[in-house]
Amino acid sequence: MAGLRARSRAAHTDEFDAVPWVARLDDEDRLLAQQTMRVVEVAAGETVCRVGRAPTYWFGLLDGLLKMSNDSAVGMPITFTGVPPGGWFGEGTALKREPYRYNIEALRSSLVAGIPVETFHLLLERSIGFNRFILQQLNERLGQFIGAREIDRLSDPDSRVARSLGALFHPVLYPGVGSLLKITQQELGYLVGLSRQRVNVALRTLQAVGLIRIEYGGVRVLDLEGLRRYQSRAA
Repeated sequence: MAGLRARSRAAHTDEFDAVPWVARLDDEDRLLAQQTMRVVEVAAGETVCRVGRAPTYWFGLLDGLLKMSNDSAVGMPITFTGVPPGGWFGEGTALKREPYRYNIEALRSSLVAGIPVETFHLLLERSIGFNRFILQQLNERLGQFIGAREIDRLSDPDSRVARSLGALFHPVLYPGVGSLLKITQQELGYLVGLSRQRVNVALRTLQAVGLIRIEYGGVRVLDLEGLRRYQSRAA
């Protein structure tokens, strides 16, 4: 984070106001968060968090797309999840002040915000609203990773793409997404572990059954629950 911190800046008012947990703070805590929040542009391929490093900030994504991953025991990369706009992540690591067990990498040029871990803990001590937000995050995150484990066990590509898309449209963890996710087929392939060509086939299959609509620069969800339950006939 040292290099990112050196080129970071204060959050603009509109950026700060768009952060989902800010509305839960009283005036004093809101001022504390605004004074300590930093924003930085992260290039594609650049790492925000790295395995083994101690957390110094709690991060959120204002714009762009991030990937949470690690390497398996045999050296193969494992993608846990993508992080679309509106998502804040790493609260468990910040709570315990333990080294990261995953990498966070930008899949495209992204705008990342963060508050120092010291501010994070002060807000936990002082703000009931912030505490409720963090509890909700931890609870939803647990469900997310259970779902990711289930996706890993799916052998059918269409089902993997459907379930992975459903996870990215999480209204609590990623409130900034809405119904349209700005993502390329190549980026989705990185998250799901498939080629761009195979992702294209899966997306067209999901569009044909009325679950999504492929639009310029992204994917619009038409039936979120259908995506989360999708199991192809081939599977």
